[in-house]
Amino acid sequence: MALKRRNIVNPSFSMSSMTDIVFLLLIFFMITSTLVSPNAIKLMLPQSTQQTSAKAVTSVSITQNLNYYIESRRVSFNQLEAALQERIGDKIDVYISLHVDENVPMKEVVKVMNIAKNNDYKVILATRAR
Repeated sequence: MALKRRNIVNPSFSMSSMTDIVFLLLIFFMITSTLVSPNAIKLMLPQSTQQTSAKAVTSVSITQNLNYYIESRRVSFNQLEAALQERIGDKIDVYISLHVDENVPMKEVVKVMNIAKNNDYKVILATRAR
């Protein structure tokens, strides 16, 4: 008896649905990445032609009104060192990004740099591209 198989397996695979999903994910991530703002505090940073490639662990911002922020959390200057130590913990070789409005007196910037030096943190002074 010769029995004939009616179900024939097709070994081909269509990638069109997979590419549609990849393109939709690509569009989704491109749109959401433009909505993310790393620094919610608006500062007029000084201009520079040089940029650094070091990755900062946290950022300290000083506004024109001499308000201090770690990330987006406002702290007083007296609490700044303790808040930085709490944020960074026991990590070594730490970089801090310092965002300072261009109208802030240099004395205030040096105060934050002294805190960083006392705790062996490295400071990256944030600038805007020229």
